[in-house]
Amino acid sequence: MDKNGVNNQNIGGERGKLHTGELYFPEDGEILSEQFAALELLYDYNATRPHEQARRAELLRQMFAEIGDGCYIEPPLYANWGGRHVHFGDHVYANFSLTLVDDTHIYVGDGVMFGPNVTVATAGHPILPELRARALQYNMPVHIGDNCWIGAGAIILPGVTIGENAVIGAGSVVTRDIPANVVAVGNPCRVMREIGERDREYYFRERRIDPKIFEK
Repeated sequence: MDKNGVNNQNIGGERGKLHTGELYFPEDGEILSEQFAALELLYDYNATRPHEQARRAELLRQMFAEIGDGCYIEPPLYANWGGRHVHFGDHVYANFSLTLVDDTHIYVGDGVMFGPNVTVATAGHPILPELRARALQYNMPVHIGDNCWIGAGAIILPGVTIGENAVIGAGSVVTRDIPANVVAVGNPCRVMREIGERDREYYFRERRIDPKIFEK
């Protein structure tokens, strides 16, 4: 049973298919009723003023399935279900215009950073036109490991897993799993290199890291 009192394992009909990967009709009345209720909270969050940090934190606790300590999401935030199926670890930071297509679960580890205009999508539609014309949909969860940096404008597609410490380059389209401890870029996103010793010496091109920073 989730924090909203819904036992997702025993739900039937179209609502019961949200988290199974099956095709379903998203315009089902029961689904829309629950979805619209979640979106009311999202509207309130995006209407907050910059100094209302405590209110933002409280709204996120109500909106998300799970949210850890020290998380910050810069409005505007966009989410199909207002964060209802989103699980954030501790100290997650999201810049402007994060879009979470959270029709099923999105799992984000500790210390993850999202650049502006990132999209994380769990929903897809059949390729076959006859089925797509009926507005059928399926959902696949997304997993993002600890300490990942997702660059500005990146798009993460349904069913993808990104390993811990990975860096996803700005504008990348992530169509397949990305392993841990790599820099990956492009459309489609591919591993460019592993994170290694040079990254302990340089933080940007030829700019060296002050060794004293590791002592703080």
